Amino acid sequence: MTDPLEIPVLGRPVDAVASVRGSKSLTNRWLVVAALADGDSLLRGVLDGDDTRHMVEALRTLGFELQWDRDAETIRVSGGGGRIPASLAELYGGNAGTTVRFLVSLVALGRGSFHVDGDARMRERPIHDLLDGLAALGVSVRSEHGNGCPPVTVEADGIPGGSAIVSGETSSQFASSILLAAPHARRDVVLEIRGRLVGAPFVEMTLGVMRAAGAEVEREEGRLRVRAGRGYRGGDRAVEPDATAASYFLALPLLVGGRVTVPGLGADSLQGDLAFTGVLADMGARVDLRPDGITVEEGELRGVEHDFRDISDTFLTAAVLAPFASSPSVITGIEHTRRQESDRVAAVAHELSRLGARVEERRDALVIHPSRLHGADVETYGDHRIAMSFALVGLRVPGVRIRDPGCVAKTFPDYFERLGRLIGDR
Repeated sequence: MTDPLEIPVLGRPVDAVASVRGSKSLTNRWLVVAALADGDSLLRGVLDGDDTRHMVEALRTLGFELQWDRDAETIRVSGGGGRIPASLAELYGGNAGTTVRFLVSLVALGRGSFHVDGDARMRERPIHDLLDGLAALGVSVRSEHGNGCPPVTVEADGIPGGSAIVSGETSSQFASSILLAAPHARRDVVLEIRGRLVGAPFVEMTLGVMRAAGAEVEREEGRLRVRAGRGYRGGDRAVEPDATAASYFLALPLLVGGRVTVPGLGADSLQGDLAFTGVLADMGARVDLRPDGITVEEGELRGVEHDFRDISDTFLTAAVLAPFASSPSVITGIEHTRRQESDRVAAVAHELSRLGARVEERRDALVIHPSRLHGADVETYGDHRIAMSFALVGLRVPGVRIRDPGCVAKTFPDYFERLGRLIGDR
């Protein structure tokens, strides 16, 4: 727990180029693919955050060789050709959903006994849909406490393959986890995603990474077939800047005026959260989306009605803009975020209310009215996205302090330093 951090009011428009770290979602996907690949891989622009560190440490525990140059933001991975070197391992993923969930399917490819666990919050986050899907493919896997949450034990003998159904209504990570391991199953894996898929663009991201590394995935009448025996190839892979992290910087022009450019993140991105630029446009910003970057310029801030089911990590950014808008905002499609690093719906509603906003909390939505905000300490609940989004309020409202700002280490350890440099630019 770190001391509270007071955010200085900016008091002028911003005009800057924002440097953003590599995508957490892409980094962890590429790490899994590289570990399973035939040959070495060099990953460039990787994220150095808690989620990545947990994944790297777990892969090393499993016997993979990784060389991480943090200064150069590269990781070199010696691939195992679909084999897991260790036959016994205790793996810990903290509160990193991608790490814990991806590891469960990864170790299923091995031979032996593997235990995958997380922190106290991760032990409350459901994983039973993934376990049911793996069981349908012939994997012996169980929730240790019988509650469908970690810790999980996998008695591994490879993934036989076949057909499985995975619910998409809680998290897209369950489908992605199975898909990432599927090319090394003994026979084809046919995956059906049942229900309305939360975070559908993240599954598309997974498919894009898999295909780029040589896997063969086909769509068949609403199902995905992954061809067995078409494993991954090593190679030189670039990780895009993180679109969710970029959302905080791209929101600044609507909050304080001016413009912000994020280079290296453009129209061809694999990341679904790039669609947040459309939300900013709906809220009044002028958005220039190019193949090599994004520029957002100020406009008259107005409320928005938007379903964030596909880009739910960004709803918090929209929520902290909403009290300053000229009309109410209705943010929907967010019920599943109650089961993430915190109950994000309740947390955002409570902290905005403590700052003076008028907020209506519903099961799957927030209605946020134009309000006059005042300073207060913001509780972050150990959630990096609460800390990063609410820090923006302090650039406009005096007296906003972020409790436990160090929680941003999960995905963006130097967020406050980069924010400080950004608002110091002219």
